[in-house]
Amino acid sequence: MIFSSAQRLLRSFRSDTDATVTVEFAILMPLFFMFLTSTVELGMVVLRQSQLERALDIVVRDIRLHTGSAPQHDTVRDQICKTSGFIDNCSTSLRLEMVQLDPFAWTGVNEQPDCISKPEEMLPVRGFSNTGASNDLMLIRACMRFKPLFSGWGFGESLSTADPEGLVSLVAVSAFVQEPR
Repeated sequence: MIFSSAQRLLRSFRSDTDATVTVEFAILMPLFFMFLTSTVELGMVVLRQSQLERALDIVVRDIRLHTGSAPQHDTVRDQICKTSGFIDNCSTSLRLEMVQLDPFAWTGVNEQPDCISKPEEMLPVRGFSNTGASNDLMLIRACMRFKPLFSGWGFGESLSTADPEGLVSLVAVSAFVQEPR
């Protein structure tokens, strides 16, 4: 008796089609929301990266055109911050490195960029050599760190897992030849 009533209840449950769309919605909506947030996050990362590279290129062009002056770290950083517009707490979250390279006796630079671990913590400048003479090859590298918009969901979560603070690093590199003075 109990077995047959359970079978009837199961049969009626299986044949009932009410709220099937709701179940599908409840299952698929988090997936669609994850795609949406990941798309927005990826768009913001690409926008920040392109703005950082553009700002660095504009500042390096300005340095090349003004060959008589040696660029100072804080001045270059402030120019990049002003030109970019997408760097939060720019004066504390952007780190610059400029080194002189010899193209005939190539030694290269450290592959790991020197980034600031926290916006509040400021480390001394790793290397900002503004003493390049005429025709010297100079490499400048800018590294900024930021917190993703959706750091706990989708693409933002996978970006911030490598860092204990949940910050993401973006690096832009440019090189120029010191013009004859």
